[in-house]
Amino acid sequence: MAVTIIPSTVAACSNFTALVTGAPPGATSAVFTYDGATPQTLPVVAGGAGPATFTAVGSGVQLVSVSYVDAGGVVVGSDSGTVTVTAAPAGTISTTLSAPGGTTTATTTLTCSAGLTSVNGTLTYTLPGGATVTAAVVNGVVAPTNLGVALTAGQTVGVSFTPAAGSCVACTFTPITVTIPAAPSCLVLLLPPTGAVVAGQPTTLTALVLCNGLPVSGASVTFSGGGATPVTATTNASGIATGSLTFPTAGPASVTATVTATNTTCSCTNVSSTPITINVTTQPSCLVFLLPPSGPVVAGQPTTLTALVLCNGLPVSGASVTFSGGGATPVTATTNASGIATGSLTFPTAGPASVTATVTATNTTCSCTNVSSTPITINVTGGGTGGTIQVLPSCWQLNLQSPLPNPFAATLRARISPAAAGVTVSFFVGGQLVGTAVTDATGTATLNAGLNLLQALSGSFTATATVGGTPVQATGPLPPCLPL
Repeated sequence: MAVTIIPSTVAACSNFTALVTGAPPGATSAVFTYDGATPQTLPVVAGGAGPATFTAVGSGVQLVSVSYVDAGGVVVGSDSGTVTVTAAPAGTISTTLSAPGGTTTATTTLTCSAGLTSVNGTLTYTLPGGATVTAAVVNGVVAPTNLGVALTAGQTVGVSFTPAAGSCVACTFTPITVTIPAAPSCLVLLLPPTGAVVAGQPTTLTALVLCNGLPVSGASVTFSGGGATPVTATTNASGIATGSLTFPTAGPASVTATVTATNTTCSCTNVSSTPITINVTTQPSCLVFLLPPSGPVVAGQPTTLTALVLCNGLPVSGASVTFSGGGATPVTATTNASGIATGSLTFPTAGPASVTATVTATNTTCSCTNVSSTPITINVTGGGTGGTIQVLPSCWQLNLQSPLPNPFAATLRARISPAAAGVTVSFFVGGQLVGTAVTDATGTATLNAGLNLLQALSGSFTATATVGGTPVQATGPLPPCLPL
């Protein structure tokens, strides 16, 4: 007698067959028995019976028994065989809890690598306090289930699966416990500012507010930190808010953006961004350049001085510039559109004179209050009575025929007294010598000179000469010729 199992190793919930050969004499039927399955009685033909088909359950080596019965129902022999059953693979239970209508709804998904068609039974939700809610599982699918209570963050729900009676489930499912999550917080991202941040100047800051990855519009965002006065702005449709902070002092400044928003699915009240550190630099000063005077400087005679005021490399117009030093009475002038101011000092005595130009300007991005130039030393010569010089009306005009850098043509005129021919007169514009001319019989010297842009915009020129052994000079306006 022999019992043959096909296949000898089988996965749980899969079918296998059993058959016998060499039944004892007189046996007319064979009764196959496996686990708790219903016994199967099959006729014995030519000493053999079967096959009987069974569904494998459990795991490990399991026994299949066979009893041989004669025509009178008497057992005339028995035999057995074994089948090795591999355990069903582990499946998973995944449950999410939400509260779309106030009460909590459970949504559960079952997974089984061997397939879901055999997964039938009941899903049991165990609530806080021990009450249970059940849901039917059909072919591995369970509908969302309203648990009938409004659970709060931190409470737990147990989830377990029970197979239907008499069914064989292709996977095993371990019970799980699910915790009601807290509402997610808004995410606030504070972006670093672009460019340099300067003390005393407004700095634009940008924050992005997201809820579950989506922009939050209409939220209030307060920018604060670094000693600046806090500023509140509202996010646009893209969840972006822009505010401006003015940091009072230089150094590192820690800044945050704090949001408040309502009717969102996130917790968005007093949620702050990760602080960012901003390096606040010192406000730059205006640059004041004092140009040396042109020609000799004579005690008791007016000397024209020119200063250029710049902020971040750009001219500062409308600034007050005070020229002082050398015992002369200080003089204040205003810069033109090119940042140039011109003033006249009269030094009372001969000798070296230290002169500075001090500027005051408002509404600039630089610190321009009481900023002084580097002092320059002027050699003041003694005055004399040998004669005088005066400038005559002069002007400049655009000369497109002249190559750069001297695109402007100027006619400069001066007269010495007493009148004498052959006296050399030097002409200076913007502190630079632009040429010399010799007086005619009337004592008049005329020079046609090419000027650059800075010289043309200086607004004045100086003529110097030596008359009767005494250096003399005079300064006059240099406007554009009319018409241009």
